[in-house]
Amino acid sequence: MNRDQIEGGIRNLKGRGRTALGAVTGRARPQAEGAYEQIAGVAQSAYGRTRERAEELYEDGYRFADEAATRGRHFRDEAVEHGRHLHREARSRGRYLRDEANRRGRDLAIRADENRGTTLALVAVAAFGLGWLVSRR
Repeated sequence: MNRDQIEGGIRNLKGRGRTALGAVTGRARPQAEGAYEQIAGVAQSAYGRTRERAEELYEDGYRFADEAATRGRHFRDEAVEHGRHLHREARSRGRYLRDEANRRGRDLAIRADENRGTTLALVAVAAFGLGWLVSRR
């Protein structure tokens, strides 16, 4: 688990708390702000998971290259060269995945931040609908 996953989870929980507090007090602003925090927390946590997976793939490439070199003692020259190629390829793919995860995570956070009004409106409608359903006992 990395920092982004932890911070995203905490941010999500804080947002849930604010949304619940706003629902209990009947105030729309804390509900909307809490919903925004929840969405931002989920996005940050997803970014952290993606980044962690990219790092795992990166490390798997190193292990795979080392295993290829170790097993290839018969054909050492071929195995080492193949292992180096796999190492370079895995490293390249790992970097690409890491960079892609960084880019997508940033894009998602920017989109959530840019569309605050829409996000807040959707959350407000959902909260109103949920409150309406719960109050109809």
